[in-house]
Amino acid sequence: MGMSQEIHANYAQMDLLPQCLEDWVAQDHPARFIREFVDALNLRELGFQPRESAEGRPPYAVELLLKVWVYGYLSRIYSTRELEKACREMMGLLWLTGRNDPDHNTLWRFWRDNLVALREVFRQGVQVARQNHLVGLICHAVDGTKLRAACSRRTVEHKPELQEELAKVEASIAEMERAVEAAEVQEEGEYRLPEALAEKQQLREAIRGSLAEMQAISREHRHPQEPEARVMKGEGRREPAYNAQAVVDQEHQLIVAEAVVNEENDLHQLTAMIGEAQRNVGEVAQETVADGGYGSAEELGKAEAQGYGVMVSLKDPSPVREFHTARFQYEPERDQVVCPRGETLHFQGIRRHQQKPFPLRVYRCQNFRDCPVREACTRDRHGRLIEIGPYHGAVERQRQKQGEVEKRQLLKKRKAIVEPVFGTIKQGMGFRRYTVRGLQKVKTQRSLVCTAFNLRKLHALWSKGKLQFPGPAPSPPVASFPAALEPRPSWGAKCFPMPFQGLAPRPSFAF
Repeated sequence: MGMSQEIHANYAQMDLLPQCLEDWVAQDHPARFIREFVDALNLRELGFQPRESAEGRPPYAVELLLKVWVYGYLSRIYSTRELEKACREMMGLLWLTGRNDPDHNTLWRFWRDNLVALREVFRQGVQVARQNHLVGLICHAVDGTKLRAACSRRTVEHKPELQEELAKVEASIAEMERAVEAAEVQEEGEYRLPEALAEKQQLREAIRGSLAEMQAISREHRHPQEPEARVMKGEGRREPAYNAQAVVDQEHQLIVAEAVVNEENDLHQLTAMIGEAQRNVGEVAQETVADGGYGSAEELGKAEAQGYGVMVSLKDPSPVREFHTARFQYEPERDQVVCPRGETLHFQGIRRHQQKPFPLRVYRCQNFRDCPVREACTRDRHGRLIEIGPYHGAVERQRQKQGEVEKRQLLKKRKAIVEPVFGTIKQGMGFRRYTVRGLQKVKTQRSLVCTAFNLRKLHALWSKGKLQFPGPAPSPPVASFPAALEPRPSWGAKCFPMPFQGLAPRPSFAF
């Protein structure tokens, strides 16, 4: 019995009838899913602005360019030049664009002119999931992650270094000015200032301008090419970055809210993110869980006032620290604080902190001189002091709530709900750094990334017939061949001969 022959490419083979592009794209291909998703959107209501051209080549349609961008992010393509190349080479984009190939300038102009509208696409994706009962309202998890900005950390300006450089420049300018004065006394006629002095003066003004910018934003660091970025700690080092926020649903791990801020921590993001999830979904979850980074008394008070159910991981007082602040009992009806030993701390006055927008009520111990545990309680020579803010009650009620076993079990699920989402975006989708500059552009890029993440999950359900889009389904492709000549029922209008590289054009056949 002879061995079977290997299969080789037969470049001389010709087709009697042209190959059909429709046959090369499977019925469950992501391109078909994106087509249905975009076609179901009302792009004008979302704010997309079509380009009008009175002369020259007609502009590309908004829906075509949006399909290209969504498909690109779904395929880990974040560069306009790579996206232009993919429109000519990727089978899915060839089918999706109808064999049109917009160049990178066209793609970038569309992205630049529709920054806000592109963010609305994310909300539409969440609403599609909600309409298909894929978003639960039992538990949502909120968290933030630091993603690097497009600018380099090597060119970040640091305040101490600028101040040191400014001192050197001013000393150099003073020395040059003394040399100029001495030269003017010795020489007659007009004396021209040296170019080095003018350059030093320009450098001094530039440094002073950078220091003034740092003072205006209350920061010690600043990047001259991307001033809205902030130096944040992420992945083991400090570098220019943005803080990307996300609210993830427990049921299918879909992102139901996203945002980007340039604040270095998450202390002021809790209620804002819950409110964003409410706008996208229509309701809030019974409980929204978060880690200790969101443990702001002010945010807990706001959440309680707005009726949001939240669970924020609060640090339990160490059993070694018997006189931890959390062990002091505040009695508002008596306007006093009671320490763990039963001693009373009386109201002393109201204090305001620069970093806190609300006043604090101050209570101080009066019996500290005779207290046998004074050294273990405080080192303040005036006695132990306790500050009570307007949201103290919300923090105490949060501690009591976390005493329930069911609530604590729910809080433990936070890590498994939200952190795999960040891992998938960074590792699976390869998005670890923004490729655009400026907070508004960064917000749009992050929104597109989150849209692609959700669509990946929705596509898996759509391919199994478990997801429907609102509105009429797109019409099937129209056949381009007469029924007598059509050997396969799936042939569509977009048919073209397969390319033959390195060969002469195929001969025409006359019938």
